[in-house]
Amino acid sequence: MSFPPAYFDDMYRQDDDPWDYRGSWYERRKRLLTVAALPRARYRSGFEPACSNGELSALLAQRCDRLYVCDISDQAIHLARERLADVRNVTFAQRAIPEQWPDASFDLIVIGELCYYLSRDATAELAQRACASLTADGTLVACHWRHPFEGKLQTAEDVHAAFDALPAWRRIVQHAEHDLLLDVWSKDGQSVAQREGLA
Repeated sequence: MSFPPAYFDDMYRQDDDPWDYRGSWYERRKRLLTVAALPRARYRSGFEPACSNGELSALLAQRCDRLYVCDISDQAIHLARERLADVRNVTFAQRAIPEQWPDASFDLIVIGELCYYLSRDATAELAQRACASLTADGTLVACHWRHPFEGKLQTAEDVHAAFDALPAWRRIVQHAEHDLLLDVWSKDGQSVAQREGLA
């Protein structure tokens, strides 16, 4: 990672919403796009690494029986716990990803705004770990900002290519616009209509 955990801890201590997740229409719209792109209405067990202050987690929790979230920053986890204090199906942890990937299976993994802080090798490791822990009917989502910023090690396209390279799953959704890249993969490769027997 290009910044140590203390960098993010300090950022969250100074501002509990450093990327204006609550106030920005861009950020709110991105969250809505992310959950709208999910091919299933309901998931048994979801995982969101790099959960930040829990704004996306709140939406994912509505779609999952159980949701596991983590962040490299203790302060971010503290804020996410506060944000989701009344939500009972979420478990929180401070973890560095991909090194501390949880030993569990998930049918939903959401990777948002994370991998361009990682090296290419670390992103490839993350993709392999995600693939190993995703169930046969599972969904992987990745969404990343396309503009440059200080400390960015890879482009969104670089990151998503690492996921695309794994033969175990197929991309079933791609949404590209000037600001962001959003992709969805699944191991069974079924579209929403195919899941419902319409196609």
